[in-house]
Amino acid sequence: MRTVLPGKPQAQLQSVSTVQWQGKRLIAYISGNALVILGGPYDLIQTMYHDQCEALVAVTIDERSGKVATCSSDETYIYKPYGREVGILKWSLQLSFAQRDKHHEIPTLSWGSEEELLVGSSILRLYQTAEQVESVIWDSKLPKPVKIATFSYDAGLIASVGWQDRLVKVWRRQSFNSDDTRFDFTYLPHPTAVTALHWRKPPQHEHHHHEQTVDDVLFSVCIDGKIRIWAATDPHALQGLQLWAEVDMQQSLQPRQLGEGSAFDERYAFFISSQDFGAAAKVALEVSADNKYDEAHALEHLREVAKTKPDVCVIIDRRGNMSAWGLENVGCKVRKPTEVFNVAHVNDFYLPFLQEAQRWGNNVQFFTFCNEKSPSPFTLLTHHFDGRITWHESSLDQLFDPSSRNTRLQPKALWTGHDESVKKIVRDGNGKALMSWTNDHEGLVWKQGMKENGMLLVRKSSLSTSERIHQTCILRGGDFAINLHANKISLWSAQSPIAQEVASCRFKIDGEPLTLMLLPIAKPLSNVQYVATITHNMSGIVWGIVLPSSSHSRLVENGDSQHPNIKEFCTFNLENGDEMMSIHPVERIVYPSAATRTTDTSDLNTAFSYTKSGTLFGWSASIDREKTTVKWLATSTVTTNIHDLSLAEGSPTRKVALIDAQKTRLTIWDMQCGQLEYDRTFSAHEPVEYLKWSSTLDQHSLLAIGFAHRLTILVEMRYDYLDTGPAWELFREMSIKDITSHPIGDNAWLGNGNIVLAAGNQMFVYDEDVTISHDMLVNLRISIQPGSSLDMSDLVSYLNSSLPLYHPQFLGQSILAGDLVHARRIVLALHKTLKFFVPGDELDSRLSLSIESLLTRPEGSLTSYPEDKDDEEPETITKNLAASLDEIMEKVALPHLTNPEQVRLAGLIESVATAEKQMGSMDTNAVRYHIFFSQHMLRRRQQSTDCTRVAWREIVWAFHSNCQDILVDLISRQFRGRTLWEDARESGMFMWMNDQNTLSAQFEVIARNEYTKTDEKNPIDCSLYYLALQKKNVLLGLWRMASWNREQAGTQRLLKNDFTEARWKTAALKNAYALLGKRRFEYAAAWFLLAGNLQDAVNVCAHQLDDLQLAIAVARVYDGDESPVLRSLLKEKILPQAATEGNRWLATWAFWMLGQRDMAIRALIEPLDTLVNLSHPPNISAKSYLANEPALIVLYKQLQEKTQQTLKGSAPITPGAEWRFILQTARQYTRMGCALLALDLVRNWKFLPHSKDNAVNGAPAAEKRRSSIVEDNVPKSPTKSGGKSKGKPAPTVFKEPEASSLLDSFGF
Repeated sequence: MRTVLPGKPQAQLQSVSTVQWQGKRLIAYISGNALVILGGPYDLIQTMYHDQCEALVAVTIDERSGKVATCSSDETYIYKPYGREVGILKWSLQLSFAQRDKHHEIPTLSWGSEEELLVGSSILRLYQTAEQVESVIWDSKLPKPVKIATFSYDAGLIASVGWQDRLVKVWRRQSFNSDDTRFDFTYLPHPTAVTALHWRKPPQHEHHHHEQTVDDVLFSVCIDGKIRIWAATDPHALQGLQLWAEVDMQQSLQPRQLGEGSAFDERYAFFISSQDFGAAAKVALEVSADNKYDEAHALEHLREVAKTKPDVCVIIDRRGNMSAWGLENVGCKVRKPTEVFNVAHVNDFYLPFLQEAQRWGNNVQFFTFCNEKSPSPFTLLTHHFDGRITWHESSLDQLFDPSSRNTRLQPKALWTGHDESVKKIVRDGNGKALMSWTNDHEGLVWKQGMKENGMLLVRKSSLSTSERIHQTCILRGGDFAINLHANKISLWSAQSPIAQEVASCRFKIDGEPLTLMLLPIAKPLSNVQYVATITHNMSGIVWGIVLPSSSHSRLVENGDSQHPNIKEFCTFNLENGDEMMSIHPVERIVYPSAATRTTDTSDLNTAFSYTKSGTLFGWSASIDREKTTVKWLATSTVTTNIHDLSLAEGSPTRKVALIDAQKTRLTIWDMQCGQLEYDRTFSAHEPVEYLKWSSTLDQHSLLAIGFAHRLTILVEMRYDYLDTGPAWELFREMSIKDITSHPIGDNAWLGNGNIVLAAGNQMFVYDEDVTISHDMLVNLRISIQPGSSLDMSDLVSYLNSSLPLYHPQFLGQSILAGDLVHARRIVLALHKTLKFFVPGDELDSRLSLSIESLLTRPEGSLTSYPEDKDDEEPETITKNLAASLDEIMEKVALPHLTNPEQVRLAGLIESVATAEKQMGSMDTNAVRYHIFFSQHMLRRRQQSTDCTRVAWREIVWAFHSNCQDILVDLISRQFRGRTLWEDARESGMFMWMNDQNTLSAQFEVIARNEYTKTDEKNPIDCSLYYLALQKKNVLLGLWRMASWNREQAGTQRLLKNDFTEARWKTAALKNAYALLGKRRFEYAAAWFLLAGNLQDAVNVCAHQLDDLQLAIAVARVYDGDESPVLRSLLKEKILPQAATEGNRWLATWAFWMLGQRDMAIRALIEPLDTLVNLSHPPNISAKSYLANEPALIVLYKQLQEKTQQTLKGSAPITPGAEWRFILQTARQYTRMGCALLALDLVRNWKFLPHSKDNAVNGAPAAEKRRSSIVEDNVPKSPTKSGGKSKGKPAPTVFKEPEASSLLDSFGF
C-alpha cells in the first residue's frame, strides 16, 4: 500500500475536477504549479509541473475525450491522454495558448461537446481544441469578470455568474456548427449573491449527445442560505429555466443544544444524482443480502427511499448535523408537494473541519460519485480550502441510517502537502512525527497515521515564518518544533492546526551553523531539553529548552518556569587537532522499552565528523547542569582514506554511510569496530543524492539510498566468513519516475518502518510490507515462500536472528573454534531428530540440546564422546550416517535453511565423516584443514563455488599442525596420486609443509606428474620443478627420450655443460631472456635456475606468472627456508601485499616464516599497516570486516601458548587490547548469528597474567593461565601513590568483573 500526498490544493473554485472516463475514475487537481491526476485514493497516475508559471488556478477534465485542461492567470494548457489501450495511461501536452485578456483575472474552464473548451474571464471564449492549434469559435464580452461559467451535460446551456453577482446568466446554444456558433441568454434572478452553481447529472437513460436534448436542471446556492432548483418546466416562458423548488439550509438544520451560536452557522451542501444514488443503493442491498445483514431498519429505510429514484441534497454543518432531502422527478412539468421529502436527519455526521481555519479556509467543495465495485460504493470527495482534499467512503444504508452510529464515513485518503518544493524532512526520535519545510519558509508537522484507513501520514499542524529555516528538531511526538534561523532559534507549539511561536532567542556565533542536534540527557523524562548547533569552525552553542509539563514528563526542574522558553546554556569549541570538513548529528531513536531507563549519555554517539582526508570521529556529549557546560568526548576514530566526501550519514547503531566526491561510491563503516562493511559503486549517470538510516527495535539497521527518481533500501545481514557473503544487500526499490517528473528531494523513515519520499511539493508514503520475490530469496539467502508478504522489521529481524545449531555457518564456526565434540553432538542430534521428522513438524533450532551442555568444554575434545549418548545411536559421524542424513534432506526442507545452505550442510557433514576416521591420530589444526579442504573439493565438484584454491586460513591451520604427513596423504588420495602443480596450489601444500625433506619429495612428485600429464611427455613441462630440485641430470635424461621435440638436440647439448662456469651461466641467462621475449615465462624461470639466478626465477614466477605460491615453493625447494631470496620475497612482496589487502592469515604466516614470531601474533590484532612499511595507503578492503574473522582469536590463543618467544612477543599487546580483541570477536560471532559461540568465548577465555616487568621488559610471565576479565579502560601507566606498600602489592591490571558487566559489553 502507498499513501500519496500529492501537494496542497489551491484555494480556488476550480481546483478539483473528477469524471468517469472509459470505466475509470479520474480526479485532477492543481497544487502550486503542478497538475496532479489520480485514479483512486492511493493511485497517483501522473504529475505535470509548469515551471514557467507561478501557480495554476483552474482545472477541468472532459468526460468524453479524457482531455485535461488547466490554466494559470495568463496561459491555458491542454493535455491529451494516450496509452490507455496498452494499460499505461498517461497525458501529454497537446497545445497551450495565452489568455487574450491582459487583466490577469482568474479564468474559469469548462468542457463542451466535440473537444470544445470554454474559457471565461472578462470575456467568454469557446475554443475548438481538436487540432494542434486552437481556434476561437465564439466569444462574448462580459460587463465584469465571471466567477463561474460551466456547460450543462449536453453542452446545450452555459450557466455563468460574476463575482458578488445575484444574476445568473443562462446561455442557450442555438447552433452546434463550429462555423456559426451562436448563443442567446436569459437571467435567473436571485435575492443575494450567488456562491455556487451545479448542473444535475442526468439519469443514465438520458444520453447527452448534442443532437439529443435532456432535461437540464441547475442548482444554485446563495448567501441567503437557500438552494434553488431550476428546471425547464414551462417551454413557453421567456426564461429557459424556471424555479422548481427551494431548500432552506438554515431551516433544515436548527441548533439542538443551548449555547450554539453564530460560529457554527455555516451550512454546506452536496448533491447525489439519482443515477449514483440508485447504483449505490443497489450495491448496499446486495452486500447486505450476501452477508445476512441484520440491520433491518436501515435497509428497509434505504429500500423505500430508493424506490422513488430521487436526487438527494445533503446539508451539513460543522457540529455533525446532517439533513438529507430527496428530490423526486426533478424538472417535472407538474410538481407535487411530496416530491421534496426528508431522507434522514442525524447528528453524528462528522467531517474533519479545522476549527481554527481562516475565513477563506472555511470554504468547502464536495464531489460525489459511486464505485459499484466497492462494498462501500458511495464516495465523498471534499475539497477544504485550508489546503486539504479528503476521500471518504460509505454505504448508503449506513450514511442515511436514522439511528445513531459511531461512524458513517470511512476515511480512505487525505491529499494535502505543500504548494512549493519540499526542501527537507526531519523526524523525531521515535519516528511518530516529522516536519517538512520549503524554501518559502512554510513548514508542516505530520504525525504517523493508521494503516487500517490507508492514511499512513496525517497533517498535524502548519507553520509559517518570515525567516529562513536552516534546521529543525521535533519534540514530544510533534507537539513542539525548534527551528534554527540565521541568528535566531525559535520554539513552536504544533498542538493546534496552526502552529504558534511560543519562545525565541537571538544569538551570535562565528560561522554559519551546520546542524541542529538534540543532546542526550541522563533523565529523559525531564521537561528540559538541550539542543546545540555547530559551525564550520567547530564552535557551538547549547540552548536549554523548557517545555510545559505534561503527563509524559513527570520530572520537572526545580525553579524552572512552566511556560515554554529558550535560553542560552553555554558555548563550546569542538577541536581535536584535525581540520574538520563537516559534522552531522546522529539521529536519536527512542524505543518504548528504553523510555524509563536512565541512560549513560557517554555511551551514546551524539554526532560524527569527518576531515577532508576521510578520517571519521564519533562524538558523545554530556550535559553538566551544575557547571553549566557540555563535555564532548571522541568515542571512536576510523581512517577511511576516502577524500572529499560529498555525503555522510550516521546511525544510532554506530554505522556511518559515506559517499565519495563523485557521488557514485557508497561505503558503510562500523564505527565501533572501525571496519568496512559494504562497498559499492553505482552508475555515474545516476549519482547518489541523499542517505537516511533507520533501526529496528532489536538494533538492526536499514539504509535508504536516494537517487534522482528512485530510492533503494539496503538491509543489514549476518556476517558470513565461510562464503564471504555480503554484510548488506539491496532488497527493495521505489521509483517515482512514472508518476512525476520532479526529482526526489529528501526522505525520512517513520517509526513503524514506513518511508516517506518528497519530490517537488509532493510526498509519497510506502508502507512496511515487503513482497518476497525470487531474486530476494537468492540475494538475501532466506527460506521464505516466494510471493508472500512480510513486515520489513520482521524481515530484518529474520535476516539477523540467531542461527539454528544445524546451520552450516554455526557448525563450521564451531569446528574452527575447536568445538569438535559439540559439532559431533549437533550432527548426531540432527540425525536422531530427522529420522522421524515429517514436513509440517516443528524442528527445534537447538535440537533439544541444553545451552549449558554446549557451553561446557569437555576434556580431550578430539576423542571424547558425549556422556548422555543413546546406545541405539552411533557415537561418531560415519559415512553411512552422512549418507542417511543426505537422503533425508533431499526430501525434507529444514527450517531457516535455503536450498544452497542445505546442500552445504550435507557437504559439511560428509566432510566431517571423512575426517572422523582419522580424528584420533590428528591434532585440531589438522582436523580443521582436513574438513574444510574436503568440503572445498566437494563444492568444486558440485560447481557451487568459483574459488580455485583453499583460503589462507586453512593453509595456516595446516602450517601449525604436527600431523602434516596425514594431510599430504589426504591430498594425494584426493587427486588419485596424480597431483599436479595446479592441484598443489589449490591445496596450498607447499605453503604449509615444514619438513624440508617432505617438501622436496612432494615437489619431485609434482615434477614427475607434470612430465607425464600428457601422452607426449614433454620435458619442458617439468623443467622448472627438476631444476628447482637441482636435478639437472634427471631432466637431461628426459630430454634424451624426447626425440619428437625439435628443441631436443640443442637443449640436450646445452644441458651437458657445467653451469657452474661463467660462460655457461651467461648462455643460460641469454636463453632465459630470449624465452621471456617469447612470453614462455615458466620455461624462462627454469633457465634462470639453471644459471643459478634464483632471484630472477622467483621474480618471473611472482610477477609474470602471477603465482606467488610457485615463487615461494621454488625458493624453499631450491635454497631452503633461510634463503635470502625467500626472505626478501616475504618482506618485499608478501607482507606488503598482506597489509594492502588486510590478509591477517597471510601476514602471520609470513612473519612466522621469517622467524618473527612476536610479529606473527601482533599481526592477528594490530593494524597491519602499522607493522609493515607501505609505500602507499592500504586498499580499502584491508579495513573490511572480512579481514577480522573470529577464527583469528583461536590462532591467537594457540600462538600465545606455542613457544616462549611467542609469549614474549605478546608483551606489546596490552591486556586492554586483548580484551577489546575478545569483545570484537564476540560481537562478530553475534553478528554472524552465533551468539552461543560468543558466550562460550567470553565464558571460557583465560588470560595470561601480565606483570609490570613482563609488560616493560618482555620477560615471560607465569605460564599458568587464569580466568579473568581485563577492564576496557586499563591504565596506561602505573598509578602514583604517596604511601608505602605493605605486604604483597595488589594487581594493578586485572580485575574480576561481575557477570552482568561482561554480558552487557556485547549485547547479551
